[in-house]
Amino acid sequence: MTGADGASGADGERERGPHFVRSFERGLAVIRAFGADRPELTLSEVARACGLTRAAARRFLLTLADLGYVHTDGRVFRLSPRVLELGYAYLSSVTLPEIAQPHLERLVAEVHESSSLCVLDGDDVVYVARVPVSRIMTTTITVGTRFPAYATSVGRVLIADLPEDRWDGFVDRGRPTAPTDRTIVSAGQLRAELRAIREQGYAVVDQELEAGLRSVAAPVRDGAGAVVAAVNIPVHASRHSVESVRTGLLPHLLATVARVEEDLRVASPGR
Repeated sequence: MTGADGASGADGERERGPHFVRSFERGLAVIRAFGADRPELTLSEVARACGLTRAAARRFLLTLADLGYVHTDGRVFRLSPRVLELGYAYLSSVTLPEIAQPHLERLVAEVHESSSLCVLDGDDVVYVARVPVSRIMTTTITVGTRFPAYATSVGRVLIADLPEDRWDGFVDRGRPTAPTDRTIVSAGQLRAELRAIREQGYAVVDQELEAGLRSVAAPVRDGAGAVVAAVNIPVHASRHSVESVRTGLLPHLLATVARVEEDLRVASPGR
């Protein structure tokens, strides 16, 4: 079935409230079609990625071009730097990344490894602050990078704070695209892991997001005790064993999180 804006597929059949503006949803889908692995797309590629007709995709792309969010040479389209305004509008409205940044810098200076602050968004974790040291992953990580939450240390400490009846869905939805052969793909195994994380207050993930990558993360809580973000330290497996991650890096990580939480309480009293 094809909608009024030319979209088709099961997603177009989902029940929405009377307030829902489907054309706005499709315009955002056009923006999300671009990425690090797809910086330039043709009209046909955008239409295929978004489930749109070519005519509808063309209208959305030309509208975005008129607004300055897309550039085109007449054949291919690419996002313009103006798109950053959409993300920075969110980042500038919250204080946590700004509060965490100097503490991440101190942590990186102490352990000589990269560190990031992440939040949970749907089934993904999103990087909102980062201090890099060296490139240890094949995927370049920047503010705004997303990864499947269930396969990451930051994601697991964030999921562990959710009600248990929501845990299984993370694996169920992510199982078909498990990143490595070490990734947990059993809902029962993930539940056991999340209970342990909730009890111990941190998570260690061993090569489940990418082969050769280990990571430790701890949750950041606001003044009311709610988990609002997580901080990680990712390392290459050749430099740190799981045990050295726990004994050598975790104490620094927990001390950093405590400092972030203290500054967050001062900045947001009563929250």
